[in-house]
Amino acid sequence: MRREQSRVETFAEILSSRADDAAIGMCFGDSRWSWARIVRECAERAAAVEAEVPAPADRQRHVGVLLDNIADYVFWLGAAALAGAVLVGINPSRRGAELAHDIRHTDCDLLVTESRQRQLLDGLEHGVPAERVLDVDSPHYQRFLAPYREAALPAEPPSAESMLLLLFSSGSTGAPKAVVVSQGRLGLLARTMADRVGLRRDSVTYVCMPLFHGNSVMMNLAPATAVGARMVLARKFSASGFSADIHRYGVTYVNYVGRALSYVLSTPQDPRDRHSTLEAAFGTEASESDVERFQRRFGCTVTEGYGLSEGVLRINRTPDTPPGALGKPVPGLDVRVLDEHTGAECPRAKLDAGGRLLNPEAIGQLVAIGGASAFEGYYRNPEATADRIRGEDFWSGDLAYRDSDGFFYFAGRSSDWLRVDSENFSAAPVERILRRYGPVSAAVVYAVPDARTGDEVMCALELHEGQRFDPEDFARFLDGQPDLGTKWRPRFVRIVDAVPVTGNGKVNKQPLRAAAWHTTDPLWWREGRSRRYRPFEPRHRQRLENEFAEHGRLALLPGSRR
Repeated sequence: MRREQSRVETFAEILSSRADDAAIGMCFGDSRWSWARIVRECAERAAAVEAEVPAPADRQRHVGVLLDNIADYVFWLGAAALAGAVLVGINPSRRGAELAHDIRHTDCDLLVTESRQRQLLDGLEHGVPAERVLDVDSPHYQRFLAPYREAALPAEPPSAESMLLLLFSSGSTGAPKAVVVSQGRLGLLARTMADRVGLRRDSVTYVCMPLFHGNSVMMNLAPATAVGARMVLARKFSASGFSADIHRYGVTYVNYVGRALSYVLSTPQDPRDRHSTLEAAFGTEASESDVERFQRRFGCTVTEGYGLSEGVLRINRTPDTPPGALGKPVPGLDVRVLDEHTGAECPRAKLDAGGRLLNPEAIGQLVAIGGASAFEGYYRNPEATADRIRGEDFWSGDLAYRDSDGFFYFAGRSSDWLRVDSENFSAAPVERILRRYGPVSAAVVYAVPDARTGDEVMCALELHEGQRFDPEDFARFLDGQPDLGTKWRPRFVRIVDAVPVTGNGKVNKQPLRAAAWHTTDPLWWREGRSRRYRPFEPRHRQRLENEFAEHGRLALLPGSRR
């Protein structure tokens, strides 16, 4: 039966439709839950929220979740949906004052964590009363839930317009940006993405990307709920455990971001991989060579797409998409590349035989024409929300160019963002940390392209007079910074005589980004996953640039080779 087009289905309604579904809906380790049991667990927590958390006068209740991908994360997301509350996904890679700020900024009334994460909150002024900080591993947690066992579904369903999720992104100023996702938007995405990625009732999805990230909720949990598929939770992404889980649970679908495929491919191949149950992987930012190798290894189809937690626009690869391109917008979207200053459409890109861009003026910001109305905004951040809106259009904040056939290519971030291993963050908080280092008088952090996908962190340090750079001491300093995010440690360290500035005295990062590692200044780097620094030599440069060629990213190669 065809659904009415005039009515927006909420995620709460989609979840409630599973209340009598006896099929297995979720696996975690050796534990199994039917969909009916999942809905019941969600309803119990929804009742607890309504009874135990005072309702603010001017907004919905907000439930912060600082958990790995465990069953309770799913239960609390469902509880928020049923209770008309808001789930705030807290990023555990944040540290110290930044983590506390995230929790305060999103007005968390209840904070749910676990013993593995609880210590991250110690000593923080996060604003949540101690009695409303729940550790799922503690006896107090069970006592908190006990009065609400077997609670019925809430009688009053939330509206499609009511807020459901706050998903963190990062802005160029370092202030957090919490993307608003409504009940109706997630409901629509659940149905749309289930169709797009081909999920069925008998699908088995692997939830290994973090649930605090929109990709995991929108590309896996929500569509799996819509079709009643079986979800398999991995506490955290593990490259070494990926193949074993695929075979153990009979996984048919996985979503990914960033370098996940690359990490899996770096592990020894399981003889069972080629004939695995895996049918499809859907994600973003994998290199073309990794996509091809992953498809061969697991005998599956890998589909790349470009999207935003903010929603509004999506670009998908098609069979005729050229190497290195994002693809074309989904039907019905008018997406253009506009000059950031004039608002005029940029000329189409001219590419040489190797795919290199010959006319840099083709680069502009990716804009969804008429898309402003689809943007639900950033929580308590009107300035950042306004920065995305010009008239009726939505400006993505990403740079791109478009070729004569209409295919789009990613060209970086318009704001001072970095994206490392699928994690977005601003340079500002990293710079603040580096400036604590005694020998440093000025620190500038900026993105340089990764050879496979996304960015690497590079910094330029200006030292106090008479100081010299000691790589071992610098590494020890970074090790001792409690608020240094897990993705923030610089890959490259450039020592400059003076940080470049513009005519009005502001720091000018453009020449630093453009040169990247092509410099005669002293340059140090961390190779692979090492935490220590050593001199960056010509042989390292050549090897790195060979990787760009291998992964089809020569167009992004900085410095003299571009």
